[in-house]
This record gives sequence, structure tokens and C-alpha cells, in this order.
Amino acid sequence: MSPVRSKLVFLDIDGTYAVHGVVPPGHEDAVRRVRAAGHRVFLCTGRSKALLPTGILDVGFDGLVASAGCYVEVDGNLLMDRRFPGDLARRVVSLLVEHDAAFVLEAPEALYGPPGVDDRLRALLGPGGGQEQHGADDFLRALRMLEDLSEVSFAKVTYLAATAPWTELLSSLGPRVGFVPSSIVEAHDFAGELYLIDVHKALGIELVQRHLAAERSDVIAFGDGINDLEMLEYAGVGVAIEGSDDRVMAVADAFARGPHVEGLVASFDDLGLYRPGHTRLDPEPGHIA
Repeated sequence: MSPVRSKLVFLDIDGTYAVHGVVPPGHEDAVRRVRAAGHRVFLCTGRSKALLPTGILDVGFDGLVASAGCYVEVDGNLLMDRRFPGDLARRVVSLLVEHDAAFVLEAPEALYGPPGVDDRLRALLGPGGGQEQHGADDFLRALRMLEDLSEVSFAKVTYLAATAPWTELLSSLGPRVGFVPSSIVEAHDFAGELYLIDVHKALGIELVQRHLAAERSDVIAFGDGINDLEMLEYAGVGVAIEGSDDRVMAVADAFARGPHVEGLVASFDDLGLYRPGHTRLDPEPGHIA
């Protein structure tokens, strides 16, 4: 068979590449095979870098889009590290304290929270967490508790058990902040993630693509969550995991089975990613890394 053009493959973690933070062996082997064929593979996640499951990077990746697009690195070079502006960050912290939320401020290097939030997270989540994503152990592993959070720099917020619904919080914070309902507890109106409204995974992907002088048509993205909508729409080929939200399924070009049955193994094969790629994708000369 003739070689295919080298591709940039972006993988959401939770519900796509991993099950409850655990990567099936078939997926690890599939990533190795795709990279050995000359394609580049990146994790593309809503998690901050500090919240990556232990050992997930050991298989070898070409880079990372984290915090739903706020943090981007390629070949160990930092391309973007976007955080909440200082004035807005302080308003977010003040509002969450006012409404007695159990919250963590997510930065690439660590998670930050108020004293006692570790006990609240254990009580709310337990060691294994909810049906999807991370439990208390993931948060506690990277957590630093501080009395004064007013000067903490962060890219995203996860909060639980607020005394006000998310609509009230967003009304107080203004148009620069967006909300995604929690997937780890049932009280969606009172738990979720706060993020910068003008940042999403597709922006991080586009930055990687331009850095490597690739075409948009070279991008293949896999995801299952609402925060994957933009990246699936942006990709040359957007692949949704079967059973995803209807909105995610509607924008996909193709579908893959879930990680519990190592669905990426067959999907990579269907897309020709085990075949050798040509046209090596390297950074543009002079491009800031």
C-alpha cells in the first residue's frame, strides 16, 4: 500500500483514550504503532497537566493540549500557558468562597484550594470518584492548600456543592467565563467547571498545527464530551466515541467504540494510521516554541 500523508492525532483522555483514568493496554500499543508509522500523537484534555493520570505520558506522546486549550506544548516546548486575568481570578475565588463551594483552582503545575477542601472532596467524591473522569485521589495528589488564594494563577476551576446554581455564578462573573456541568457528581446545577469562554481545545490544536506547518486536513481528533465539540468540528476528521452526547455525535465525521473495548485500535486501522506517513511535520523555521 502507498504511504499516507503524516497526520496529527489528538486524543481526549476521559471516556476516549482512558477509562476512569486507566489506559487499556491496546490503546497504549496503538499509540506506539501510530507514532512508529511517522504520525504525531497528542493528548487533548480538559484536565490540567497536574491532573494527568499517573504514568499516562510514559507511552510517549508528541505533545499536550491541556486545560481545554489553555496549555499547549510540543516536543517539550511550551507554546501557550493561558490563565484567568488577575482581576477575574480574584472575583472567581471570592464568589466560590461566598457560596461555600468545594473548589480547586487548576494550573499546569498544581491544583490549589482552601484549607479543608481535601476532606470535603473525600466526602463528596470518595477515592474512586463518580462514573466518569477523576475521583478525590486525582485531585489530592496534586493539591496545595493555601489560606490566601487571591494571587493564585490558574487556567480552570472545578467546584462542587455550591450553595447557588451555576446560572447565578455566571451572572455574577460576566461574559468572560463559561460553565460545563459536572460529570463526576449528580448535582449538575451546583457543581461544574468554570473556564475562559474564548478558549477551547480547537485553539490549542490550531496552534500545534501551525507550529508544525501542517494542514487542517492533517488533523484527526477523537473525543466524547461537550468540551470536544469545537475540536471535532475543527479537525479534518472528527471522531466521536459511541454513546457520546447527541451534540457530539452530530458534528462527527466518524465513530469509534469506547475505551472499555479498546475502540481506538480498530479506528486507527480504519483511518490508515498504522500505514507509514510521509511529509515529516516539523516546526516552521523561526517559529516560537
